[in-house]
Amino acid sequence: MKLFVMLGSINMALAVAIGAFGAHGLASKVTVKMLANWQTGAHYHIIHALALIAIGILMTQMPSQTSLLTWAGWLLFAGIILFAGSLYVMVLTDVTKLGAITPIGGLAFIVGWILVAISAVKQIN
Repeated sequence: MKLFVMLGSINMALAVAIGAFGAHGLASKVTVKMLANWQTGAHYHIIHALALIAIGILMTQMPSQTSLLTWAGWLLFAGIILFAGSLYVMVLTDVTKLGAITPIGGLAFIVGWILVAISAVKQIN
């Protein structure tokens, strides 16, 4: 429970710093397309960092769903690393083949969100 609030908070701080670095430090150094990739990574990073905090809070409200929510949290965390992380590394290295990793992170996000939904449905029933 506390772990996901902590991971979410740390990731929020990182996402804000990374987003600012992209806006101020990379704007004149990379192509418009690469800057857009960076911004996409930062956007998804922020959303899913907040989601990690929400999962930590949900775990206290739905203790019977802790197992599913734990899986959801780890999948969202993996999604941050794979989705946003691959975009950040791709922009910094200009190795566009790293973009092949990005969809795996997207899939982790999708499955994580589905597990959150299943948790909610199971809690209601």
